[in-house]
Amino acid sequence: MSKLLLAWVTGFEGIPIPYSPKLDDGITVTLLGCFILSGYVLSRNRKFLIQLMTDFFLRRERTSIFAISTGTDMRYLLLLILQTCILAGICIFNYFINARPELGAQVPPYILPGIYIAVCLLYFFLKWIVYSFLGWIFFNGNQTTLWIESYFTLLYYLGFALFPFVLFFIYFDLSFQIGIITGLILVFFVKLLMFYKWLKFFCNNLHGILLLILYFCALEIIPCFMLYRGVLQLNDYLIIKF
Repeated sequence: MSKLLLAWVTGFEGIPIPYSPKLDDGITVTLLGCFILSGYVLSRNRKFLIQLMTDFFLRRERTSIFAISTGTDMRYLLLLILQTCILAGICIFNYFINARPELGAQVPPYILPGIYIAVCLLYFFLKWIVYSFLGWIFFNGNQTTLWIESYFTLLYYLGFALFPFVLFFIYFDLSFQIGIITGLILVFFVKLLMFYKWLKFFCNNLHGILLLILYFCALEIIPCFMLYRGVLQLNDYLIIKF
């Protein structure tokens, strides 16, 4: 009786609830902000975005549509790129929180998404630099401009595709394995569209296709593995640091 009374007075040690992104107010506010941003851009720039997608699948010989876009259009498009990086960073965050629970236990969860978002921004920025440099060396300016425009068009629409994926992955208890498979299918589809555009812009014969496949692997496939390995190394550093 005395032991029960003592336990009632002193209380029991509670079991800590493991971190979950769906209980994180910061993640919720960020996704809500992305939803508002998407709705705002679509309401203001829907025709321009539809024109970009139409031009992506049709071979244009005219000047890039970026040349006739306004400053307001470009600001909206930059916001969509930022949204894509934010959602991609949240996807990476949610993946590693599930794959390596010790990461969420040791590193403050409000730091990890910001780091992953910064990594995505850096990755896309470096790819833009590489594309511009290689285009300046091997191709004419109009081809390079049209390819970079097509690349950014994929990034804009990738952000729209990532939004429902992130919602299902975080808030609807989507299976971790199904989430990984769905994410890989999404990445594969984007790379397939990139390769399709490469064929239309830069390939004229069978010999060119073989070289194009090599360049595509070097510029599109290998960097993805390098990004993954880099994030793994970054995670190890963060665990040691914190």
